[in-house]
Amino acid sequence: MVSLDEKEVLFIKGIESFNNKEFYDAHEFWEDLWSDYPLRDALFIQGLIQVSVAYFHITNLNLTGSKSLFNKSIPKLKKFSFNHRNFNVKQFISSVEKSRDQVSNIEKSKDFDWSLAPKIILKS
Repeated sequence: MVSLDEKEVLFIKGIESFNNKEFYDAHEFWEDLWSDYPLRDALFIQGLIQVSVAYFHITNLNLTGSKSLFNKSIPKLKKFSFNHRNFNVKQFISSVEKSRDQVSNIEKSKDFDWSLAPKIILKS
């Protein structure tokens, strides 16, 4: 049995929280990873943090903050390969862009279509 190191545990816990739409918790796990460890892909993790907070802002009625963080996260994520960290980054970015576009076109957070929020599915 392979033991996961703390960095991998934080990354996986972030994914689990994100997939459960616990965006604040996902941000916290990834923030701990980003701030506590030297990472070759720190910019990628920062992009995930920003996406998480963008979705969290929708829940706390801050569409302006949400749009801003979506716009900051996408260029960071696009710097990485489509299979970075073993998930489909291209598909993830596409979903994030659709979410950003909808946030730009609605007036109230209650009108956001949560089916647009992607899930992160790691490839085996």
